Amino acid sequence: MLIRLQKIISDAGITSRRAAEELITAGKVRVNKVVVTKLGAKADLEKDVITVNGRTIKPTQKKIYIMMHKPVGYVTTMKDPQGRAVVTDLLKGVRERVYPVGRLDYDSSGLLLFTNDGETANKLAHPRHKVSKRYKVKIKGKLTGVELRKLRSGDPKLGFFAPVEVYVDTALPKNTWLVITIAQGKNRQVRRMCESVGHDVLKLIRESYGELTLGALKPGEFRHLTQHEMRYLKGV
Repeated sequence: MLIRLQKIISDAGITSRRAAEELITAGKVRVNKVVVTKLGAKADLEKDVITVNGRTIKPTQKKIYIMMHKPVGYVTTMKDPQGRAVVTDLLKGVRERVYPVGRLDYDSSGLLLFTNDGETANKLAHPRHKVSKRYKVKIKGKLTGVELRKLRSGDPKLGFFAPVEVYVDTALPKNTWLVITIAQGKNRQVRRMCESVGHDVLKLIRESYGELTLGALKPGEFRHLTQHEMRYLKGV
């Protein structure tokens, strides 16, 4: 059966569909030894030989879903040109090739999902599904009532809209702990939200992704999702 190349690549656990499109346009994908750069191109895994960066791919039979408590000091990519540690370095004992769903920046920690299920990964990342993500955020200084209302109202001019929820968890003499829930997931959105009201983020922890929560996972630890959790992800 003919299927779009980017879907074949993502379903095989090579990378996400969006990243697969970039590989195709960059000339990194060959079908029967011929370079293909057109995004609409299709192929048949049963009949065609498809290679990505010289690696022949086959459909992934077993779908893997993993939750990690990402620690600070790791980048959420498969490889880093700067030589920094990447999150997949922590997946000791996982033989299947999986890739992260979405991102958590280098200085952030918390819940990060991995899978080789390209269909589910793309669905989770798509804005229309509005999967909520809850963050525990420590900001510098004390948050005023006016600043809290500004955070709750959002700022489309700065690229983010009203969050699902914002409230003060703990007010300390010099810092403030907030709980912020968003449904968008723009690049560095939570940090930009706090900076927009004049407060730098000192610590950021993603506590939940939809109905999934970190639970007892410590930084650097990971586990496979339960059957119930997998059904939830596929039903988002």
